[in-house]
Parts: sequence; C-alpha cells; structure tokens
Amino acid sequence: MKMKTALTIAGSDCSGGAGIQADLKTMTMNGVYAMSAITALTAQNTTGVRAIRESSPDFLKQQIDAVFEDIFPDAVKIGMVSSGELIRVIAERLRYYNAKNVVVDPVMVATSGSALMKNDAVQTLIEELLPVSTLVTPNIPEAQILSGLSVETKEDMLAVAKQIGENYHCAVLLKGGHSINDANDLLYSNGETVWFEGKRIDNPNTHGTGCTLSSAIASNLAKGFTLAESVQRAKNYISGALAAMLDLGEGSGPMMHNFDLSSSFAEIKRSV
Repeated sequence: MKMKTALTIAGSDCSGGAGIQADLKTMTMNGVYAMSAITALTAQNTTGVRAIRESSPDFLKQQIDAVFEDIFPDAVKIGMVSSGELIRVIAERLRYYNAKNVVVDPVMVATSGSALMKNDAVQTLIEELLPVSTLVTPNIPEAQILSGLSVETKEDMLAVAKQIGENYHCAVLLKGGHSINDANDLLYSNGETVWFEGKRIDNPNTHGTGCTLSSAIASNLAKGFTLAESVQRAKNYISGALAAMLDLGEGSGPMMHNFDLSSSFAEIKRSV
C-alpha cells in the first residue's frame, strides 16, 4: 500500500496543542504519513508564549531538502514562520521541488494574543510564499493584514477573499469564526465562492485550531480530495475535536486531536 505523505513546516509548541505537535497529530488522524521541518522552538503553554528561538535559514533548508530528497510529500502545510529570511528559504525550496498542495496558515498571533511574526516577515510572506501556495487560510484579523481592508460584514469577507485570491493567484479560505457570520468560512477559488456553514461549539479551549484545520486540509488534499471536499472534511474533523471537550491547562487549552482513535492501544484505563 502506497501511503500518502504530508510535510508540516512550522514552529514547535512544547505544550503540544498547536504548531508542529498539533500538525503531526492531525495528519496522523487524517490518514497520512506526517513529516516536519521546524522553523522555530517556542517555550509556550495555554497561557502564552514565553520565548522563541528560530532555526537558522541554512538548517531549515537542510531539513526541507532531507524530506523532499527521500520521501517527497504529497502535500505541504506551512504554519508559524517568524522571519522574512526563513520565508524566503521556504518559498525558494518549494519552487525548486515544484511542491504540490501547499497550504499556508499565516500564523501572526497566537490564540493567547502573543505576536508570532515580525513585521518584515508579513510582506515577505505576501510577496514570496502566497504566489507558490495552493491555499491560504487566514482568519479575519490576518486577512485584514494581508489585504489592507477591514472586514465587518459577510460582503466584506467576499471582497477580501477575492482580493487576496486574485492578487496572489491562490485559493483563499477565510475563516469567519473570530467575529463575523458565526463559524462560517468562505472558500474563494478560481473566481468561485463556496460558503461552509459551521456550528459554533461552546468550548473555550481553542488553542491550535488554525494549525489543526490547515493540517487536516493538507492531509485530505494529499489523499486526492478536491479543495472543497478537503475543507469540508477538515471542518468536520475539527468540530469533532472541539466537541470532545478536552480541558487541559490554565488558559485556552488544546483540542482532543485523537477523539476518533478507536484502537485498543488508545483505550484510556479506567479506575475500578
């Protein structure tokens, strides 16, 4: 059996709820072989980010080359990249290998409110990374930064998604869950729009939702699903992970990525 593969290029979250750790869990649960290239180490938990230590550009390049030269990924998810120099390395390597199914989650601010991207990196992401991506998945604050437009209504969401998509020749999944239109998301691709209705789940523990959604989309693209199918399957997965109501940590906690794991090895031992 030829298993499909996916690579995540992102930062590490030592508390396990977001970043590389969330990506690897999500990709595994969505049926692909998961690999990683780490852009930065972070010291963080559910209450905030304490410190960030970036990988050097050369070391990041070596990680990406090591993966592509041996196990060529069927999809690539890009998450937290805090500097323009690292973004340039990623974009250059993706062009070099003609990578496919590239999903960019433009992680600018953590769920806790901590900034994760330097100002110069935003412009580099726009100029270098978006043009080589298949899909970009901004939330509303991120979309406002990418487009320079404000988003207050459903019509604004349409205008912003279209502008980003047309300017950078990639599909856009604009996530409406932050403030507008409940948990409904808008996919803009090749001039067409599709709304994905979502049921808001009353769970304050949303650490790593963006990482999880983009990784699930990449996993499904790797398996051959269409863009719209991949988005719907990813939304269904994240709804299940939120509905499991995992409650860990003092802040905005992680989701239960393994909510659908039914193997006997995954059974939780119950006290008598």
